[in-house]
Amino acid sequence: MGSCNSPPWLALVWILVALSSRCTQGVWGNSQKMKTADFLTPKIVLGSGSVANRYFYNVDFPRGHIALKSLNAELVDGGGNPVPLYETYLHHWVVIKYYARIGAGEISELVDNLSLNSSDYISGRNDGICQDDVNGQFFGSGSETRKTETRVPDPYGIEFGNPADLPSGFEEKWLINVHAIDTRGVVDKLGCTECRCDLYNVTKDEHGRPLSADYNGGFSCCYEGTQCRLKQGYESIKRNVYLKYTVKWVDMDTSILPVRIYIFDITDLWKRTSDSTGINFEHDCKVEYEIEPCNATGWAHEGCIDTKRVSLDMPFSGYLLYGYGHQHAGGTGSALYREDGRVMCSSKPIYGKGEEVGNEAGYIVGISSCYPKPGTMKISKGETLILESNYSNIRRHTGVMGLFSIFVADQLPKPMPDLDIVAQKQEGVSFLSMV
Repeated sequence: MGSCNSPPWLALVWILVALSSRCTQGVWGNSQKMKTADFLTPKIVLGSGSVANRYFYNVDFPRGHIALKSLNAELVDGGGNPVPLYETYLHHWVVIKYYARIGAGEISELVDNLSLNSSDYISGRNDGICQDDVNGQFFGSGSETRKTETRVPDPYGIEFGNPADLPSGFEEKWLINVHAIDTRGVVDKLGCTECRCDLYNVTKDEHGRPLSADYNGGFSCCYEGTQCRLKQGYESIKRNVYLKYTVKWVDMDTSILPVRIYIFDITDLWKRTSDSTGINFEHDCKVEYEIEPCNATGWAHEGCIDTKRVSLDMPFSGYLLYGYGHQHAGGTGSALYREDGRVMCSSKPIYGKGEEVGNEAGYIVGISSCYPKPGTMKISKGETLILESNYSNIRRHTGVMGLFSIFVADQLPKPMPDLDIVAQKQEGVSFLSMV
């Protein structure tokens, strides 16, 4: 046969072709270089015990048609040094997309995102199920920000800047909300970070509305300009802090599959209704809640755990790629379950044990995230999932949260070819060509 008489170098050529095929087809995703940039918000001036809740509009952010791969943030001082949580507590930061009419004026940083409900500004919230713009952020975190993984797995990305999505006459912009509490010299650091009303001497919310008698603490007692009680004789010292946020992205192309972001809330008092248009879902996410102590007499033990659950009907379908929770001090973990009790994704807080930044004792300094194997966790439209949030209730906790964020993909990447079969086919073609 012809193959017996073929020159030896021809076989070597086909071996090299097969090896080349293995190298070039063995990598998923965008071949472009990952881009990284650090940004700073405008300065936030804080005195001892003071509170800032700022909304920074039109902040610096990557432009163009991009796929976001991760976003992390932390508080730093004027010298760029990380600020420890026991000096300034980062209650939360969130990143929100919005559209502004071209030529519209800027918005004051003291105005919250309710101002986006006007003819010149349109909310660009995530795909989540909470009402209006509640929990509409794309990224956000709190004290756990330094040790929380936010990486979007390959070949996926969060798509922004698509010209086809822009409302006519508008441009895409970004808003960052930072809620920081300075606890230098306060009488009760934990009480101040939990926004206990008695420590702030507050009886009305930021809009001047009286607080109910059973409201012990939360957002409504630690808004912009409020002051937590200082130790007697402590001299307040002002300083500047900034939110430093690090963004990683690549230019969007066809090799990247877009993901959607959903944020679930343990406080969601949703209900199912029906009318001529079909079945509707009315959500009422309260965002925060209070944990009562496990024993009214004050006696407690290590087994005191407050468990809160909510069942949620899914108005979408897709594949779960990533998930993580958000809890405050006292949190022991949260999870997303199927109705049959199978865990889809769980997230547990990491508590610090030292004094160095990122390991502050008693504070949540990180929270675990889950990365299910792509394709193994499919969510079906109409399926009911159960969100669970657990807190230690040895003592009362005010203004706590139980949020859970998930990234969902509509499709999975096409299967990669079996490279051994490819090589065998190439070798078969080589053999036939030599017969």
